[in-house]
Amino acid sequence: MKRLRRLPLSLVFGTLALVYVALAVALALWLSTLLPAWQAGLLTVALVLPLLLYHVRRAFAPMNSLFRALAGTVASYRDGDFSFSLAWPARGELGELVEAHNRLSEALREQRLTLVQRELLLDTMVQNTPVAMLLIDPGDHVVHSNLAARKMLGDGRRLEGLTFADILERAPDELREAIDRGGDGMFSVGSEDNEEVYHLARRRFRLNGRHHELVLLRTLTAELRRQEVQTWKKVIRVISHELNNSLAPIASLAHSGAELLRRGQLDRLPTALATIEERARHLEGFIRDYARFAKLPSPRLEPVPWSRFIGRLREQVPFLYEHRVGDDVVRIDVAQLEQALLNLLKNAHESGSPAEDVTMTLRRMPDTWRLEILDRGSGMNDAVLANALLPFYSTKRNGTGLGLALTREIIEAHGGRIALLNRSGGGLCVSLTLPAA
Repeated sequence: MKRLRRLPLSLVFGTLALVYVALAVALALWLSTLLPAWQAGLLTVALVLPLLLYHVRRAFAPMNSLFRALAGTVASYRDGDFSFSLAWPARGELGELVEAHNRLSEALREQRLTLVQRELLLDTMVQNTPVAMLLIDPGDHVVHSNLAARKMLGDGRRLEGLTFADILERAPDELREAIDRGGDGMFSVGSEDNEEVYHLARRRFRLNGRHHELVLLRTLTAELRRQEVQTWKKVIRVISHELNNSLAPIASLAHSGAELLRRGQLDRLPTALATIEERARHLEGFIRDYARFAKLPSPRLEPVPWSRFIGRLREQVPFLYEHRVGDDVVRIDVAQLEQALLNLLKNAHESGSPAEDVTMTLRRMPDTWRLEILDRGSGMNDAVLANALLPFYSTKRNGTGLGLALTREIIEAHGGRIALLNRSGGGLCVSLTLPAA
């Protein structure tokens, strides 16, 4: 099949060669009868060669035009223009080459159209996102900014070509301080009555072999206000529920006590008064827990030996203690951390775990202390694990949802972290980390 496709081109040049060979031989034989052999040969070459060159050039002229066209279209492709196609009437290798070239041109046109559509979609999304975006080159110049960035940092004017330092000179002091701190973070602009909260994110990457930085600024004020409203609604619901659960029995028992007193049934009166006292003290404790959570002071750190601190805990609640440290010292607020750990230890005992399986471990890590409270209770399902540390979330019927939230506040105020995870074989592990410095 391939030989048949090559036949027309081979036949043309083969026939041309045979014709000129026959012509040269005939002319040389005729001239040899008139001239010496060497003169006849030279004259034959002088007569046949120009004619041969002329016909060869005529035969190659269409192909030369095709090659020039191919070179021109390749140059157009290099410049991003894929609108050209070629035509070649003959078949064979050149016909296949032209057909392949046209298919390549069509594929490149389709890919270019797809890329243009994607770039248009991406640019539309970037320009209309509420997140302010700045792309900064290695020379600290802004090479791209979206509409939100122009509105936030340039009063609507284009920022391309300006240096990021010049933009920051006109920006609020809070933004400059957030940039100077480096990394991601949140900052507020304005007074307490008219405050705007922003989230700053910075990412470095390589673009065209050069380091660039993407700066993202997102306004969080509206979102935080919505979350604040939802939180207040939840607080009001929880407080209303607890107040109703306590005040309704108190009012009912007070009325019953008055009736008992009127009827002279004094023997039943102490029971009613004791129940009123119990509900009142429960309500008092409930309000005290909320106040403690809302007014948690900053921790007052002091050096305390671990052995003495753990000893105080074991006097108040039983647990096994495993440690791999000596009489090392830690800087903590003793009252706050004691309250946090007592909450966790009491939760472990209330989880249904045998008392002998409630364990605390302490280990020294390179830069931190790691405390773990372990039990063999029922553990937590995924939904509870995801929400257990949030304020006002509780699975207990009479729980306030503040115990674990308060513990989290205390640990994070010490510069530490808290995590909850289920143990293999059942039970829960509460892992705490505290700075060792």
